[in-house]
Amino acid sequence: MSTASTDVRMQPYEVAPETFVIPWVLEAPPVGCFPMNSLVIRGKEPVIVDTGSPANRAEWLANVASVVALEDATWIFLSHDDRDHSGNLLAALDACPNATLLTTWFMVGRMFEEWATPLDRCRFVNDGDAIDAGDRRLVALRPPVFDNPTTRGLFDERTGVLWSVDTFATNLGVPCEHGDDLPEADFCEGQLLGSRLVAAWHPWLDVDKFCGYVQSVEALPISAIAGCHTPTIRGGRIATAFELLRQLPTHQEWQPFTQADLEQWMVMMAGGPPA
Repeated sequence: MSTASTDVRMQPYEVAPETFVIPWVLEAPPVGCFPMNSLVIRGKEPVIVDTGSPANRAEWLANVASVVALEDATWIFLSHDDRDHSGNLLAALDACPNATLLTTWFMVGRMFEEWATPLDRCRFVNDGDAIDAGDRRLVALRPPVFDNPTTRGLFDERTGVLWSVDTFATNLGVPCEHGDDLPEADFCEGQLLGSRLVAAWHPWLDVDKFCGYVQSVEALPISAIAGCHTPTIRGGRIATAFELLRQLPTHQEWQPFTQADLEQWMVMMAGGPPA
């Protein structure tokens, strides 16, 4: 597998003009690791897309600040309220005093379980709504696969970049920036694993309805796919990723690791022989 050095996990990289992935990686033995990305669109009205995980708050803020001056950020788009997307929201609002939070009524309510989101800095953006960000129009849309009812992705009509949120999640052997760094078999296997993890409800899907919606998203003029848990997907791999997504309803459920697996890992971590 050809990959970038492990420093990629902490170095923002450009995926389209003025569009940067803010990467991080979460180790996930025994399947390798998962990307934990957010995004910055550095346009006329800069947009921070998701706010990362609290576990790397200082590094996340520093990486965002390396791409755009925090006081210049106009918008913070929150795809949903899971901790790997909203974990640094309050810190981001404090650091970006001129930014408006693009969220939803349901999301704000769910976050009140932990903190009070400042409503005077919110704008509700639902599925299908568009945001005029000065030099581009951004459209919120429901991605085909999600694990949270508040989820909306984001499509940049200027660059063709789709923020797919948790759709196209994949495990990696080592961190990499782009999906075409992966051998075909690794890319396909990872896509099928990630989709089944995110969408545990996939066996209940109506195949025709699901595939019809997948087709409607694929029909967008997508130049690149960036997501929280995937290296950037571009070129021919975009069609491959959507084709794998259409197979999701007919795949068997992922079999979770068991207590016996955990006990074996604990022995190995303690330096003992594998069972």
